[in-house]
Amino acid sequence: MRNGTAAKFRKDLIILLVLSVAYLALSWSVTNSYYQLILTLVPIWAAFGVSWNILSGYGGQLSFGHASFFGIGGYAVTLALAYWNLTPWLGIPFGMIVGGVAAVIIGTPTFRLRGHYFALSMLAYPLAILYFLQYFGFQEMSLAMHREAPAAYLEFSDPRFYTIVAVGLLIMAVLVCMLVENSRFGLALLAVRQNELAAEAAGIDSKTWKMRALIVSGMIAAAAGGLYACVQLVVTPDSVFGMLVSAQPVVLTLFGGVASLWGPVIGAAFLVPLSKFLDAYAGNVLPGIQGVVYGAAVIIIILAAPDGLYWTLRDRFFKKPAVLPIPVASKPPPVVTSSVSAGTPLMKVAGLSKSFGGLRAVSNVSFEIAEGEILGIIGPNGAGKTTLFNLLNGVLPANEGSATLAGESMLGKKVHQVCRMGVGRTFQVVRSFPRLPLIDNVIVGAYGAGLSDQDAADAAIHALHRTGLADIAGVEAGSLTNKQLRLMELARALAGRPRLLLLDETLAGLGREECDDILDVLKRLREEGMTIGIIEHTMHAMLRIADRFVVLDHGAVLASGPPRTVVEDRTVIEAYLGKKWLAKQDA
Repeated sequence: MRNGTAAKFRKDLIILLVLSVAYLALSWSVTNSYYQLILTLVPIWAAFGVSWNILSGYGGQLSFGHASFFGIGGYAVTLALAYWNLTPWLGIPFGMIVGGVAAVIIGTPTFRLRGHYFALSMLAYPLAILYFLQYFGFQEMSLAMHREAPAAYLEFSDPRFYTIVAVGLLIMAVLVCMLVENSRFGLALLAVRQNELAAEAAGIDSKTWKMRALIVSGMIAAAAGGLYACVQLVVTPDSVFGMLVSAQPVVLTLFGGVASLWGPVIGAAFLVPLSKFLDAYAGNVLPGIQGVVYGAAVIIIILAAPDGLYWTLRDRFFKKPAVLPIPVASKPPPVVTSSVSAGTPLMKVAGLSKSFGGLRAVSNVSFEIAEGEILGIIGPNGAGKTTLFNLLNGVLPANEGSATLAGESMLGKKVHQVCRMGVGRTFQVVRSFPRLPLIDNVIVGAYGAGLSDQDAADAAIHALHRTGLADIAGVEAGSLTNKQLRLMELARALAGRPRLLLLDETLAGLGREECDDILDVLKRLREEGMTIGIIEHTMHAMLRIADRFVVLDHGAVLASGPPRTVVEDRTVIEAYLGKKWLAKQDA
């Protein structure tokens, strides 16, 4: 569990228990069998929504086919009872295992896709399973009754006991979600959801975390489907794999609040009873009224509360103060030593090239960065500077050449693997996690480096103090100024305790005083022995901070050497600076 989240966990646990007791008290007072069925279905669909929320809410991997896992759970319980006489008390855990295995099988090829391609491909799986079951004769299956020992087979004459079991399932689902939300698991998922490239650059293996989220999500959805089959006593492919089933968790969570613990619960509490009541009292007049209700709910929530009821109400009435100061780290982080001595090349690049079709973006680039040096990489727009950084930290594969950090190859590795080698990266366009507070944005970098919870918190706090941001640690990144965002990215890179920083236009869009503040931070880092490669267009700032320049033009190295020598080079003046710049310097 992340440092500082224990209080929130206890608060949410108390709320969960109070709501559960109140709900059970309400259900025990209801005698109408149809109303009792509705009270049982609300927590089942809420648990299904929680499962979807873990993958698609926290992880940002929009799934339109979560009925795959719901239906697998339903059919696993039914088939295990029919062929093995396995009680649903064991059939539901069995279905969860099958759901987890199915998640691995589904996720392995599907996580190669992103965005709407991933969402649409997920839709194909429940449809494929539906047609498969219909083809092999499993159109309708009933759960056999066991009158000699009904409770042992999850069969109750009093429907209120089904509600108790359903609430128990929801409690377990919410508890799992609470553990996810308040741990590095949830922080990694939120980071991936809000900016996957930034998360990778901070050392997070996004594919691994997404797969874990899908497995947990699939197992909870399978449990919900298994209990749903026991309550309904009959399953058909359409009832557990149909399009409306896949839409159910999406709509409930969107209505209640995506990426919030209580969003699916709120959505189920509102929409499930509403749709069931309308279906019962107006279904003969308006067939398919449930789909109409859900469609209308989506339209209303998009117009009135795009983030869902939970976030809208929280932001309007219960939002916490914006600023949350943090203490000095409990212990200073250990000094990261390099395998090379000061002044010796830490990174060596030789003959590095990258082509996009017929365009040679980086052409036979060679240079070195010495331990403790600040190397400025300059050149006109389109010279290949950012592409060079993307090659070095694994965003793009190189066509030719080599790049090593302390003798270890940097090429052929994924972004998070390069980060684990000790390479921190900032971006030309700031890549923050806007809904996360500043401290969590920075902790992501420490988690990406593989630090424990306490060490990660200490490293993040230390990085915030080094960059002068400690006093605003609780501010959401989305409300920070441009300078603060630039420093936040720098702090996140520092939290991973890198040996080399690659800074891409850290001063972009800043005024003179703001540039001076960041330059002061970079000077302090150099005094601490940090090695930095920096891309920048602000030449006056580069002359103050850089020890050496490498000039790129049309993807190739045009010149390199001490700053003053480079800026007076005639070829550099013609290609990049211009004669007016030199005349202004001479004046």
